[in-house]
Amino acid sequence: MALVLAVASSTSFVGCSDSSGSSAADARNDASAEEFGWVTSKSDRRLQTGSLEVPVDYDDPSQGTMTLHVVRHLADPEQRIGTLLVNPGGPGFGGTSLAVQAADIYTSDLLARFDILGWDPRGTGESDPHIDCVDDYDRYYASIDLTPDTPDERQFAVDTAKEFTEACVTKNVRILAHVGTNDSARDMDAIRQALGEQTISYFGFSYGSELGAVWATMFPDTVRAAVLDGAADPNADDMESALQQAAGFEQSLTTFLDWCDTDTSCTFHGGDGATAAFDALMQRLDESPVPSDEGRPDVNLAVAVTAVVMAMYSDSLWPQLATALNDAEQGEGRGLLRLYDDYLERGPDGTYADTLEAFQVIRCMDSPERPTVDEEDASSADFREVSPRLAPGTVGTYFCTFFPPTRDPRIAITEVSTVPILVVGTTGDAATPLEGSRSMATTLGGRLVVVTADQHTGYGANDCVDAAVDQYLIDPATNTPDDELTC
Repeated sequence: MALVLAVASSTSFVGCSDSSGSSAADARNDASAEEFGWVTSKSDRRLQTGSLEVPVDYDDPSQGTMTLHVVRHLADPEQRIGTLLVNPGGPGFGGTSLAVQAADIYTSDLLARFDILGWDPRGTGESDPHIDCVDDYDRYYASIDLTPDTPDERQFAVDTAKEFTEACVTKNVRILAHVGTNDSARDMDAIRQALGEQTISYFGFSYGSELGAVWATMFPDTVRAAVLDGAADPNADDMESALQQAAGFEQSLTTFLDWCDTDTSCTFHGGDGATAAFDALMQRLDESPVPSDEGRPDVNLAVAVTAVVMAMYSDSLWPQLATALNDAEQGEGRGLLRLYDDYLERGPDGTYADTLEAFQVIRCMDSPERPTVDEEDASSADFREVSPRLAPGTVGTYFCTFFPPTRDPRIAITEVSTVPILVVGTTGDAATPLEGSRSMATTLGGRLVVVTADQHTGYGANDCVDAAVDQYLIDPATNTPDDELTC
């Protein structure tokens, strides 16, 4: 599950007619104001929020409209090149946070030259309507026995997957068939047209790379420049893609355990080394879960695996994971529960964001594949082979098994000849392994920047990749690398 986590913001907004202070918005006559109804932030006049109506079904306008929630961080009007559309991944994450937090994410060069525009893709975030399936994630993520010993335990896994799907279908019937990547790419072009820009630039992370590649394939003549950071293999089918990702997470876990064996700052060692201690702990949690918080599930193998997967997104989380594993060895599960909750985006009030629900719906609406229960169960052996520690299950996930057929499967990504697209891949990326990013660059006829780091996506990892991305976006005609660049 390729997710890039973003921190929410509570920036307040007031009407554009507020005359206090000066702003980039005041310096130019914006023809898009009528389309978006821009409202300027009271605390930061470079931030504007707005919305755009788009068709539910681009082929049938009678189906009504959706409202996309949009935020942009304005460029310096004297240096402005145009708009940079941005997306953080998922699928399922809203993208407006990238604009709200633009000053903390992008360099001053990009901030000066581009309006950073993020939107919550259809079905996500504050766009309306958005996907909402269930309220309690623990039933679907913590209650499953990954290695069931009885027919009843096995059937429970099937029944909860079917229950989750039925909730998604029933509660989102109006938009279910229209939230796939193809329609999100059409929304991107609708945003471009509403802004009045003949061509536009794009910067997508993780699944945002897939979205950007689909958009560039569908609308190549509108692409001024595009950066795809952390891309999966565009030519892999559902099974191949999932196996590639499982292998990537397993490799990252191996790197983490090696770090624990060699770095004295790691708090998880075990008498026979970190690897043996990890394997013993996972087996023990599968047989005898340890308590966590009052009213919350005990930490079993399913919770522990989710927690470890969360920590594999960045080596900055490894010390936290080491402490949590050490605590679990002592019978204390709260540390692993915290990482599990972070992955599921559980808030302090006990509610969940709808990100993972949107993730599953969008993925299944992109895919024409509907494997049966028996096919899913049989595939578990393939996952154990490539990822014995993080995919130990003996049953399938039934991820798309019970969803209705898709009406608009994701199109094939093909070469874009209008402009070279820049793809960024990271050597230690668990969620989107480097070879997938290399395949994306080859498929698009683009250029690849390889970043040496143990994290998901590469921008921000070092000055080299930041400079390569910035220079390319500012002037793709002269600053596109001729060959593969290593940072």
